[in-house]
Amino acid sequence: MQLDIRGISKTYPNGVQALKDVSLSIPPGMYGLLGPNGAGKSTLMRILATITKPTSGSVRWDGADAVASPDALRGVLGYLPQDFGVYPNLSALEFLEYVAAVKGIDARAARRRIDELLALVNLTEAKKRPLGGFSGGMRQRVGIAQALLNDPKLLIVDEPTAGLDPEERVRFRNLLSELSGERIVLLSTHIVSDIEAAATQIAILSHGRLLAYGAPEALLSGLEGRVWEWVVPSAALGSVKERFLVSGTVRRGDGVHVRVVADAPPGPGAVAALPTLEDAYLDRISSGRTALAA
Repeated sequence: MQLDIRGISKTYPNGVQALKDVSLSIPPGMYGLLGPNGAGKSTLMRILATITKPTSGSVRWDGADAVASPDALRGVLGYLPQDFGVYPNLSALEFLEYVAAVKGIDARAARRRIDELLALVNLTEAKKRPLGGFSGGMRQRVGIAQALLNDPKLLIVDEPTAGLDPEERVRFRNLLSELSGERIVLLSTHIVSDIEAAATQIAILSHGRLLAYGAPEALLSGLEGRVWEWVVPSAALGSVKERFLVSGTVRRGDGVHVRVVADAPPGPGAVAALPTLEDAYLDRISSGRTALAA
């Protein structure tokens, strides 16, 4: 089981180029697609979900061309889009029965599968309540359930934790991690913490370009000796942000504790710090902007 993305580019009719020559090879596991809003993540997810066709390039599922002949991929695909809509007057059970019917799943098999999924996403007790009364986290769990109805080999979830409270976000990403054993799970997000604990590989996308792809450890190793903690006066913070890449600030009694990504100590008293994935992400995004501006 393998998803191969080769040279994918997408230009919309208005001339906006959303993706530029993106290539990835993805075996089973949990994969994070990380990038700021407008990076092209949702466009790539829609192409992989066979909703949108690329302008150029290829997508292959187990060697078969999924752009020219998408049915094989669609049969093993589960998709939770960024804007997941529900019918507010239907219960969770009714909604999942409707989606199963649309997907052509046998009614008897669908009932068994729906019961299993409602238990998996912890909604058995709420299955007869109207969806209009569900919290954001509960609606997202219904979204995951509908994406899993056909027991997909490829599960795509696009910005699934937007608008969720911290507890629901943790619960949701733990669920995705549990699902990634014998399938490919692609999680697209701009929130680093959503993927750092679970993703086996991370791709960083910005302005439609792939800036980095690899294991979290590989991304972190490139920052060894380049992250610093530095205490500066509050009045100097603006100047520091203009001169350096600042990945975090904490105000304390002795001043502002600043995390800086730089090749050398940014100033007197700066001490080396262990890099985090947030540092690595911001460094790659900053480098990408610099390259585009050159």
